[in-house]
Amino acid sequence: MTADLPLLSVRGLSKRYGAHRGCLDVGFDLWPGEVLGVVGESGSGKTTVLNCLAGSVEPTGGTAVYQQRDGRRVDVLRMAEAARRRLLRTDWGIVHQNPRDGLRMSVSAGANVGEPLMALGQRHYGRIRGAALRWLETVEISVDRVDDLPSTFSGGMLQRLQIARNLVAQPRLVLMDEPTGGLDVSVQARLLDLLRGLVADLGLAAIVVTHDLGVVRLLAHRLLVMRRGEIVESGLTDQVLDDPHHEYTQLLVASVIHP
Repeated sequence: MTADLPLLSVRGLSKRYGAHRGCLDVGFDLWPGEVLGVVGESGSGKTTVLNCLAGSVEPTGGTAVYQQRDGRRVDVLRMAEAARRRLLRTDWGIVHQNPRDGLRMSVSAGANVGEPLMALGQRHYGRIRGAALRWLETVEISVDRVDDLPSTFSGGMLQRLQIARNLVAQPRLVLMDEPTGGLDVSVQARLLDLLRGLVADLGLAAIVVTHDLGVVRLLAHRLLVMRRGEIVESGLTDQVLDDPHHEYTQLLVASVIHP
């Protein structure tokens, strides 16, 4: 891998729905080990950007060049479907706002964590189960729950289980869509502490989409602010939040300070 090149380089990313623009001419670089936050109100385009990168929405235009482990650079927006699925099994993870979208609810917690390893070709049951047990511990789920169905878990436990399922295969980039959405404040705080530790310990790159400025202040090194499909401000997270220049960013920050 070439150290002086970004892990992911997005240019001109656009998505139109007829006359409506989901996002327009979005561009940014993401470096290895960096967490990039994307914020904006509902309808700002931040989730559209994430969905285009994840392959669930087909963009109208643009490129997203990713540097693979072997150093080759590929435009993930133009990959064949089989290659994209392989990328999502190996190098990328996706943490959904609703953890049920990222889990198999009909199999046990241990199977949810072990399945990505099987998809990579591992067949030794003992090693797979051992990895599942280690990751349950890592995300603060009792190993006694390894054979329980996710349907018996609380919302916070489901989100932690989804994180374990995503990270067990040691991805290099994780896309997170409102990772603490729908959780009560105490559960959010615990999950954010967990995520911050994992990202730092594993050297993960991540893109975190959220409307919650508190989440990006804790997790993100850099920040993009989106409005009506476009990036209106970007920079180091603390600089953007403590000294916002764009009027829209000022309103976002003010709404948190004076709700």
